[in-house]
Amino acid sequence: MVQQLDATKILFLDIETVSGAATYADLDETMQALWQHKARSVLKRWNGEEITDEEYAQSYLDAAGIFAEFGKIVCISVGVVYRDKDSKKLGIRLKSYASADEHKLLSEFNELLNQYYGDPNRFFICGHNIKEFDVPYMCRRMVVNSLPFPRMLDISGKKPWETKHLLDTLELWKFGDRKNFTSLKLLAAVLGFPSPKDDIDGSMVGRVFWEDNNVERIAHYCEKDVLATTQLFLRYQLKPLLEEEMVTHV
Repeated sequence: MVQQLDATKILFLDIETVSGAATYADLDETMQALWQHKARSVLKRWNGEEITDEEYAQSYLDAAGIFAEFGKIVCISVGVVYRDKDSKKLGIRLKSYASADEHKLLSEFNELLNQYYGDPNRFFICGHNIKEFDVPYMCRRMVVNSLPFPRMLDISGKKPWETKHLLDTLELWKFGDRKNFTSLKLLAAVLGFPSPKDDIDGSMVGRVFWEDNNVERIAHYCEKDVLATTQLFLRYQLKPLLEEEMVTHV
């Protein structure tokens, strides 16, 4: 099935997330108490072993961003594949919705989906680990921000065969194996396309956002993940990789 899909009908995407507050100390008492409970699983301290305030604070910096209840989205990058009329080669246009205002970036992303990708029977969304992370995270943050779901993300209660428009490149690599996670960076090395990681990595996004206030740098990093995901999908299709001159940043 994957080899038969038209890549121009797929919206490739990746998100970057950070903690909801700059530090653990910036949380109110209720959220601090709730993070203390969460931190036990993060730190794997289930037996009642004491956790220090310093450990709570560091665990918040390290891990809060991966939980939609304690984090927020600061960037959604997308890639749209097209076929050049003259050369017939595939190209890609990359665009980012990046902002400290999560409501704003989610609203703009939803407008894109509603305007151009409104029919899950005709279009697809593709990402690496998108079913376990990106899509649930976006949906949860839309609820927090009181935003309606675009049709492509209105998946609550849907059966697996009703969400075939969600393409997960991690799932495609598993071939039925449910035990292991394979990173995009590893697949890039194995399958011979450029690694997306050459500036910052996921552990640095929070610092770049909260300390450097540099959403542009985060967006640049996120777009590289989108490009790598697209290259991975094309490798699944046994098609040539996108050439550098066919990549455009909008």
